[in-house]
Amino acid sequence: MTDFTSPLYSRAFWAMSLANFSTAASFGVFFLFPLFIELHGGSEADIGIIMGVFALAATVCRPWVSELIDRIGRKHSFTIGSLIMVVLPMGYLFLSGPLPGFYTVLMMMRILHGIGMALCFTAAFTFVADIVPPDRLNEGIGIFGISGLVGMAAGPALAEFSLNRHGFSAMFVAASLLAAVGLVAHLPLAEPLAARHDREGGDSFWQVLMRPKILTVALLALLFGIGQASAGNFVAPLAATRSIVHVSLFFIAYSVAAVLVRLGGGRVADRVGELRVIPYALVMTGAGLLIVTLAHHAWSLALAGAVTGFGHGLLFPSLNSLAVRGEPSGIRGKITGIYTGALDGGNFTGSILLGYVGEWLGLGALFIVAGLVLLSGLIVLPWGLGRGKA
Repeated sequence: MTDFTSPLYSRAFWAMSLANFSTAASFGVFFLFPLFIELHGGSEADIGIIMGVFALAATVCRPWVSELIDRIGRKHSFTIGSLIMVVLPMGYLFLSGPLPGFYTVLMMMRILHGIGMALCFTAAFTFVADIVPPDRLNEGIGIFGISGLVGMAAGPALAEFSLNRHGFSAMFVAASLLAAVGLVAHLPLAEPLAARHDREGGDSFWQVLMRPKILTVALLALLFGIGQASAGNFVAPLAATRSIVHVSLFFIAYSVAAVLVRLGGGRVADRVGELRVIPYALVMTGAGLLIVTLAHHAWSLALAGAVTGFGHGLLFPSLNSLAVRGEPSGIRGKITGIYTGALDGGNFTGSILLGYVGEWLGLGALFIVAGLVLLSGLIVLPWGLGRGKA
């Protein structure tokens, strides 16, 4: 089990974990934003575009965000992102009337909101990679990642509570206040020593991306993101078509498994190496998505969620650790940006492409494709590492 008395878990680690939880919860509030769009006359297509542009902005801005984090530092970058996350939700309070009347303004706000989230997410994980001992990298990143998982689960619950009692205004204020907690929590922190001593920045974002190891991690993260899109966007519709009432069991099992594997096996990858863990994690995540195709009852859907979450709990920190291990601090912002940007890009791409697969071939086929996409990582991994050796 994880030893939380270890020096790894410093005050800085827990402060940034609180900041990451609060930011993720603020982001999670907007899982209910489609209801706001519908209220103002938006169609399903409007929901897809308005929600999708957030993820697209977070992906497209990653080269600039990554360069900024390496140039001005992790803490200052998180501060900028937090300020955006605090201010933007308050801006939604001023939107009223039919959707066409404020559509352009809303799109610009969603783009800026996505940039803020990209800054916070990338800066936070780079900060933690700088302060965690190299021999505890998987454990540290894995435990830190729990704060985001819990935050994204808490956000929608808080949003629903606020919305049901006081309407959308309260929901937007809640999102702003949550982000404000993250802003306050990280302000006393000092910039990591490694980042302060290594500001040259090294290669550009694109030069770093073309390194064989980093490109391999980016491709695997892209596949991982596609798998996440299938779980996040299409499990509920599949459950509805099969009359499975308690679809939330999938997401509960997913989250619990992802958290438990990090608490119980946080040091496994540090002991045996990421390259030995990643293939098993790919198989588990892909197998979980394939099990979804066989689920016709709540218990089988929960099983699929647990298997997928178990794989996720291993795969995310292992890929992140593989990417940054042994790399100078001056390019870690770029590396983390590449990794998280590829995840977002996969999520965005998967939402669109898998939607077409589901429309043409059915939701069962959609999860078969998503599972096979994850399993294709077993080919990408040795291919990419082979290029590196060559």
